[in-house]
Amino acid sequence: MDGGISNSTTEDKMSCQRLTPQTTANLLDSVDAFLFDCDGVIWKGDALIDGVSDTLDTLRALDEIFSSSFAAAMYLKVIDFPKENKEDGKKTVQLRPNYLFEHDKSVGAVVVGLDQYINYYKLQYATLCIRENPGCLFIATNRDAVGHLTDLQEWPGAGCMVAAVCGTTQKEPIVVGKPSTFLMEFLLKKFNIPTSRMCMVGDRLDTDILFGQNAGCRTLLVLSGVTNISDLQDSNNHIRPEYFTDKVSDIIRLFNNCV
Repeated sequence: MDGGISNSTTEDKMSCQRLTPQTTANLLDSVDAFLFDCDGVIWKGDALIDGVSDTLDTLRALDEIFSSSFAAAMYLKVIDFPKENKEDGKKTVQLRPNYLFEHDKSVGAVVVGLDQYINYYKLQYATLCIRENPGCLFIATNRDAVGHLTDLQEWPGAGCMVAAVCGTTQKEPIVVGKPSTFLMEFLLKKFNIPTSRMCMVGDRLDTDILFGQNAGCRTLLVLSGVTNISDLQDSNNHIRPEYFTDKVSDIIRLFNNCV
């Protein structure tokens, strides 16, 4: 069966269906908002995945569309955190005898996410703020192990940076990205759209799809990123999306075939 779940034994283990023209039409009719992961769904590295732009334009005319990437900013906004931030992304440190590293003791939150320029300066600064500044928040955008920083291969993800700061501070972060339900709760309050009428679209079972399921959303896995069909069908996998398809542009292609 066209790359899907093809035998009864596997079907018994999997409760998900490959998107078809009819199920696509049913899905579009039953949701008011789509929430998209970005890496591996919308783009790989700095390249858009084929058909994404037209698909998002079409969906935007039908539904609300949100990206999961703004969760940390929304969290800080919800808790009325001051807007001032520290710009130190290009700083480095040189270790030398009798050197004392100073940090701003007024910093109230450290947000750790994907950073291809992570270095000792940033790690030490984050560590000191979290350990020594009273009430300083340790926020993680996500704990993805890998990501598609280029379109040809996977690279270490935000989870690696988060793990480094966890190690030096011996503290666990507030994870505002998937699979935390914070973002869904924010959207529910802000736009009054029930989660049962939202659809989470992602390429990861343990973050994107679990996130959608935890929030009570419809879920669609795309196979254009981290997860492949073998991962989905693996007997050790217990996270099953409602639907799966090869890439985001299938949504509109299949819908057009139905109508």
